[in-house]
Amino acid sequence: MKTTKAVDAILANYESDNELSRKNIAKMLMHGKTGGTGRMVILPIDQGFEHGPARSFAVNPVAYDPHWQFKLGVESGCSAFAAPLGTLEAGYKTFKGQIPTILKMNSANSLSRQKENADQAVTASVEDALRLGCSAIGFTIYPGSDAAYNQIEEFAQLSREAKHSGLATVLWVYPRGGSLSKDGETALDIVSYGAHMGCLLGAHVIKVKLPSAHLELGEAKKVYEQYAIPRETLTQRVQDVVKSCFDGRRLVVFSGGAAKGSGEVLDEARAIRDGGGNGSIMGRNAFQRPWDEALKLLSDIMEIYKA
Repeated sequence: MKTTKAVDAILANYESDNELSRKNIAKMLMHGKTGGTGRMVILPIDQGFEHGPARSFAVNPVAYDPHWQFKLGVESGCSAFAAPLGTLEAGYKTFKGQIPTILKMNSANSLSRQKENADQAVTASVEDALRLGCSAIGFTIYPGSDAAYNQIEEFAQLSREAKHSGLATVLWVYPRGGSLSKDGETALDIVSYGAHMGCLLGAHVIKVKLPSAHLELGEAKKVYEQYAIPRETLTQRVQDVVKSCFDGRRLVVFSGGAAKGSGEVLDEARAIRDGGGNGSIMGRNAFQRPWDEALKLLSDIMEIYKA
């Protein structure tokens, strides 16, 4: 596969990976409108599990159809399409080879009563990912949850198997549960801590939420204040997360979060770019919009990352 200097520089940071895993990382980095820039825009449509179908798709009913979901990823020029097993199976033959895919291997649901011990069920296997020609597996851990240790062990096992099989790994790191406050889930010290944990677990790509300026942990707050670590602007907070990802040696992308206005989404993309982040993994802010609006927003985001 022909790559660029920007992509080669990223791949050089993955020193222990076999050529197949590196090829799959490169496949995502070279695909779509941001291909070759070192930046990524990934379309994830896994929200039906956690939020339910109506909350996810009723605002834009065509999005119930997995083929529409695939088509949005392909025609918008996204770097990859991430989804659960059933979705990828539903569009496998029609869209085979048109966009790199990420099999999301565990999911939660809003019917569960789990709070302090927030958890997700493993719903697929590495064998499924290979059968469907995926470039990567995706997995979520909840640092802070009373169930986090089990999730970490699950990912460690699946990651080991995926890497051995030549797949890349994308780790959703969403702190929640335990004694974390709601504000703490997106606090800068917590998001950076979680991102660092993802790197230590060996994930190739880390996905986190955009951090707020809030600091949750008293001991961490002392350090941020003692060393005057900047956190006033979103760009500065992205820089801190990137620093926590092995000083930028691991790919880190940021969640688009809940639906919001296009202007806010674009401002966030600029902050991610200026802070050294590798891009966005954006679902609801894309697939909940009408087709033309979704294509335009994704195109505008990609132009920001290409600048």
